[in-house]
Formats: sequence, structure tokens, C-alpha cells
Amino acid sequence: MFLKNIHLQNYRNYGQLELETNNQVNLFVGPNAQGKTNLLEAIFALALTKSHRTSKDKELIGWEADSARLQGMVDKRYGTAQLELLLSTQGKKAKINGLEQRKLSNFIGSLNVVMFAPEDLEIVKGTPGVRRRFLDMEIGQVQPGYLHTLQQYGKVLVQRNNYLKSASPGSMQQTMLDVWNTQLAELGVKIMKKREHFIHKLQRWAEQIHSGITAGSEQLTITYRPSLGSGEPEDESVLFEQFMIKLTQVKEQEIRRGMSLVGPHRDDLAFFINGKEASVYGSQGQQRTTALSLKLAEIELIAEEIGEYPLLLLDDVLSELDQHRQTQLIETFQSKVQTFITTTGLESVNISKLQDACIYNVREGQVTRG
Repeated sequence: MFLKNIHLQNYRNYGQLELETNNQVNLFVGPNAQGKTNLLEAIFALALTKSHRTSKDKELIGWEADSARLQGMVDKRYGTAQLELLLSTQGKKAKINGLEQRKLSNFIGSLNVVMFAPEDLEIVKGTPGVRRRFLDMEIGQVQPGYLHTLQQYGKVLVQRNNYLKSASPGSMQQTMLDVWNTQLAELGVKIMKKREHFIHKLQRWAEQIHSGITAGSEQLTITYRPSLGSGEPEDESVLFEQFMIKLTQVKEQEIRRGMSLVGPHRDDLAFFINGKEASVYGSQGQQRTTALSLKLAEIELIAEEIGEYPLLLLDDVLSELDQHRQTQLIETFQSKVQTFITTTGLESVNISKLQDACIYNVREGQVTRG
């Protein structure tokens, strides 16, 4: 997979930008707050129809504009696709080769990316919400139907929570609650099974890569922690029954608190190095190595799923890695993954390791070849 160009109109601080990206490595250099991250964010948005930094699309639209347009030409193994995403106050429109896609889920997957930014270190040591977002973004790229299920689950969750908040213990109608319970469990089980399958594959790749980075001295294990309690693989019908039983057990507590306490919206992941939980006992270096292993595993997993490598977006992350980890990263993506890198200065990047690289200078929303 190869992004040949990207065109932006009224996107963040870019009024108009037409950029050819015909190199294997595209390096964007400039001080902070000039638009480097906005460029990578635009590529990410063209892949997933949303930002990795904000859930509010209006923040992506340039000042005093009412819409933003993103376009890119992508070479894939089965041909070339012209992708277009229009963001406006009325919503989003996505086109492939000029044809508008009725569902965004039909558009997602046309371009695949793996983003690695300093905040991704929080996947290891941050909150469960960060890890759930990581899971959802990556599964959604290779299984677009997953995002539709997730969206449906979110709607049911909001409606169920509203009912729990509005009804007093004496006025609660069990029949109505049973309807919400069934819908929540049916959709929740589908999400949990997709996550379980993804984590199993991610574990296989991450364990191998982590062992290579640490010269075999460390073993990385990824554990799924569903809110139902057991992380053991189960048939969907068995999981559904467990889900319904759990909802019955926490009913009184949910009514008191006015919120749903069971479901994939409360799932988590845990990472263990040689049997010890990395978020608790791992050094900063071990946590960084774990995050790096996860991102490199994502690249291989996506390639395995779709038959070609995704784009790699490195947002000011090379300066966060020591020489050994940076070299491991560069050697992994070199020659097989088109890569987009941002940095404030070339001194933090091992330029000698990069091949087919083009350097761009970024100043106040203007991009020029170096």
C-alpha cells in the first residue's frame, strides 16, 4: 500500500495543500505548532474518517471555514483508488473513485495506517479507555463491520443508561429492562469475540517481535480482561448467558448508580513481561519496548489480514526512543512499509539508516521539499 499524494483544503491550519508523497520515507521537519502533526492526522483521518486526537470533527475544519476536504491517491495490490473525505457541520461524506459511500464502514479499510505517537506509551501505563480505543481503532481497520457493531452497542448503552437514570427502584419495569439487557448482551458478545480473536493474533506477533528487541531476555504476554470476569474463550451462546446472568447480579447496583456496569465498554487489556505486569512493575524502558512491540505487531497483523502492509505514521516518536529501539523500528519498516515521520530536528533521527527518504520543511502550514 502506497500513498502517492495528499490534497487538503481548509483542514486545520492548511488552507490549500497539494503534496506528492512518492518516497518510501517522508520526513516532515519543523518547530512545534507548525502543522506537522496535522499532516499525519489528515492521513489518519483519510483512513479512519476520524482524528486520533479529537472526537469533534469541527476542530478539524479550518478557521472561518464551514467544511474541510481531504483527498489522497492510494496504490494497492489490486489497483489505484482515489479517496475523498468531506467534513462539514452537517456530517461526513466519503467517496472512493468519485462514488459516495452510503456507509462510512464501506470506506474504512480503503487505506490502512498504523499511528505511533508519544501518547501511545499510555497504552501500557494509561487508563483502560486508552487501551479500548487502541483495540477498536485497529480491529475496525481490518474488520469494518466491527465499527458498525460498536456504534450500535454505543446507542443501546446510552439508551439503557438513560433508562437506569430516569427510573426509580419502585418504578423500574423489568420487561423494559429485559429488552435493553438482551440488546446489550447480543451486541456486546459480538464485540468481545472480535476483541478476543484480535488479541490472540496480536499476542503471536508481539511476543516474537518483543523477544527480538530484547535479544530473547524478555517474554511479552497480552491478556484480555473482559468485564464479565473470565478471559477464557467461550462460545457466543455461553458468553450471552454469562452476560445476562451478570446483568441480573449487578441490577440493584446499576439502578443505584444509574449506569451500566457490565459490557465491553468496561473491558481492559494487561501486558506482562516475564510474568510481571508491565504497568506496575515494568521500567520506563520496558514499557516503551512493549508499546513499540505492539505497534510493530500491528503492522504485521494488518499485512496478514489484508495481504499488504499499511502505512506507518510516526509522530515525533523517534526522539522518544533510544538508539537501539529506534534502529529496531527503522529496520522493521525499511523497504516494506511507506512511512511518514515528523520531528522537530534531524539530530534526533538516525538518517543514515533511512533509504529512499525525502525531507520536507514545515512552516506555518506551508510544506516545501528540503
